[in-house]
Amino acid sequence: MMEKFGYKNIMMVPKMEKAVINIGAGKIISEPKFKERVEKDIALITGQKPASRLAKKSISGFKVRQGMTVGFVSTLRGKRMYDFVDRFISVALPRSRDFRGIDEKSFDQKGSLNLGIREQIIFPEVAYESSKDIFPFQVTITTTAKTKEEGKELMKLMGFPIKK
Repeated sequence: MMEKFGYKNIMMVPKMEKAVINIGAGKIISEPKFKERVEKDIALITGQKPASRLAKKSISGFKVRQGMTVGFVSTLRGKRMYDFVDRFISVALPRSRDFRGIDEKSFDQKGSLNLGIREQIIFPEVAYESSKDIFPFQVTITTTAKTKEEGKELMKLMGFPIKK
């Protein structure tokens, strides 16, 4: 990357900063057992307990009250992030249905990658037989890249399967 982008110093080369796993509302509000299963599955996938996200204000149309749990988030840094990304690239993505590579539209202008995952069962830690509910979640991998091209190049070199 130093040659391609003309970096003068090794510290200018972009790197991965953090990986964020985010689960939004849905059934979490109405079923308390579903909330426990989601929390357990995300803890298995990430290796740490997710933080619950609370509603900021009440919305009667969605039957949401202020202070209710409406989602979970888990932020990974350091060794846990690299372990998660390695499992994500080598095991989970190939197991997902109809996967043909990561689309270039998944990158934002700062070079971060945002992917929506339809099923948590693509991770081997979650047993397919024991999981009663299948839920979608979002994975965001933040980089220190300044542009979209730098972020894409970093992800390609890390081993992400990106469509051409």
